[in-house]
Amino acid sequence: MRFGATILDADGLRLSAEEKAFFRDVNPFGFILFARNIDNADQIRALCDDFRNAVGRDAPITTDQEGGRVQRLRAPLAREWLPPLDHVTRAGQGATRALYLRYRLIAHELHGLGIDSNCAPMVDLTFPDTHDFLRNRCYGSDPDTVSALGRAAAQAHLDGGVLPVLKHIPGHGRATLDSHYALPRTSAALEDLEARDFVPFKALNDLPLGMTAHVVYDVLDDSPATLSPKVMGYIRNKIGFGGLIMTDDISMKALSGSLTEIAKASLAAGCDVILHCNGTLTERAEVARAAGEMTQAAQARAEAALDARKPPMDIDIPACEAELKTLMGGQVYG
Repeated sequence: MRFGATILDADGLRLSAEEKAFFRDVNPFGFILFARNIDNADQIRALCDDFRNAVGRDAPITTDQEGGRVQRLRAPLAREWLPPLDHVTRAGQGATRALYLRYRLIAHELHGLGIDSNCAPMVDLTFPDTHDFLRNRCYGSDPDTVSALGRAAAQAHLDGGVLPVLKHIPGHGRATLDSHYALPRTSAALEDLEARDFVPFKALNDLPLGMTAHVVYDVLDDSPATLSPKVMGYIRNKIGFGGLIMTDDISMKALSGSLTEIAKASLAAGCDVILHCNGTLTERAEVARAAGEMTQAAQARAEAALDARKPPMDIDIPACEAELKTLMGGQVYG
């Protein structure tokens, strides 16, 4: 049986009987957790069990645990991190190792709670006019440096038994609008995008999972990447990303139209999976109906991604923390 072409969320701390029945029927590929789904360690593990029991398999469960402003798990459940850009800046020449250790510790925290994916690394570049909603979540402005940092962060997740999600393909850094509320676009020339923005995504095109950018690239198409066959084709054929591609949340205001229209257009453009967040059960059902089951190609990419999910390697937590503290000059956490 093929997976449903969706990643969905839940209303609260445990699944209702109605949610369990719904997930059993539509069989989403995976699930995503938000702050409203998080209270304590035992509750999170129980909710993860609810999700997996509902679909009868070890479905991937992801969240947004970048650190800084964007982290769903907070103290005392998890460490409170500096924003990624501050972390990298403070670490200086030791930034690659420092970012590896940061995300290795994050992966350890997530895996221990039953969460086996994380929406990171985010390898969008910073520019002088990058919107504030994104800026300090980035790792820097130099494409080669960000590529190396992104690789370290991705490997840290994989070493910790957590699937990384590369975002936001093919690059969100030039956006001067917050895509949660409006549709950003860039008029940058293709040669500039290829020389800078697209470089980290090409360098990390072997990662198992990726997430689209709700951004219009004028030189490629008049539609945002998520809805554009031209941009999605470019991502596959020029950037060379071979993993499973999920949309960014289709409820964000950057995309216009009904949920059904957006879901169908995203899949027609070449996305593999629809990520839908923060909706009612009725809205989730609408998305699931519109998305249906994965295509044969998407199913193959989904299975390959799941094959990349390995048991975590052993880790010496005190040694990691001590090394990170040294690299960071003592200030590790926010």
